[in-house]
Amino acid sequence: MSKTAIILGATGLTGGLLLEKLIVDERYTKLKLFSRSAVGINHPKIEEHLIDLMELEKFSDSFMADEVFCCIGTTKKKTPDEDKYRKIDFGIPVAAAKLCAHNQIKTFVVMSSMGANEKSSVFYSRTKGEMESAVQSEQIPNTFILRPSLIKGDRNEKRFAEKLMAGLMTFLDLFMIGGLKKYRSIKAERIAEAMKVLANQKLKTQILDSKQIQEIADQGGIGPL
Repeated sequence: MSKTAIILGATGLTGGLLLEKLIVDERYTKLKLFSRSAVGINHPKIEEHLIDLMELEKFSDSFMADEVFCCIGTTKKKTPDEDKYRKIDFGIPVAAAKLCAHNQIKTFVVMSSMGANEKSSVFYSRTKGEMESAVQSEQIPNTFILRPSLIKGDRNEKRFAEKLMAGLMTFLDLFMIGGLKKYRSIKAERIAEAMKVLANQKLKTQILDSKQIQEIADQGGIGPL
């Protein structure tokens, strides 16, 4: 098997971990990275496209692969302007999904977030929910939407409040059992592993919470959800 994968957001935490995993995975021979800046990794599998992701639709001819992983996302703190936030968290994933449909790419794995709901009164949750609906409307055969809770991992930039929250969540996770497991925090490495696993299974659209993402990463596959 010789596959090509596209990663959007390989310079971020989860996308960077996914890139590391796909580099050592013999099923992949080419990894196309579409991002604003270089990842700083020199490897024969990597083909970088340094572009403005807000104009992704202009690069249809280069957007050819077997699978697409969309790890794009920002935060309210990092992008307080709602218009810009929507262009990133809605615009980029939806543009990627449209290119997948146009170029007949059959597998699309995208990061969303816990609480995504297109009918929510909260702008950020509503934006994620609207993104999910727009992605699903493209009817890509194998579509996986991941809704992780708080994501834990070592980031390049300093986020004191986020580190504090991660420590608190690690403690609170102990009390989240049964139906509350989907609210547990999750390591970015586990999300990246689950994305890789899902892309290599031929399934219809699935929306997965933190508990399910963790189980897929740990078990190396997906069972009844």
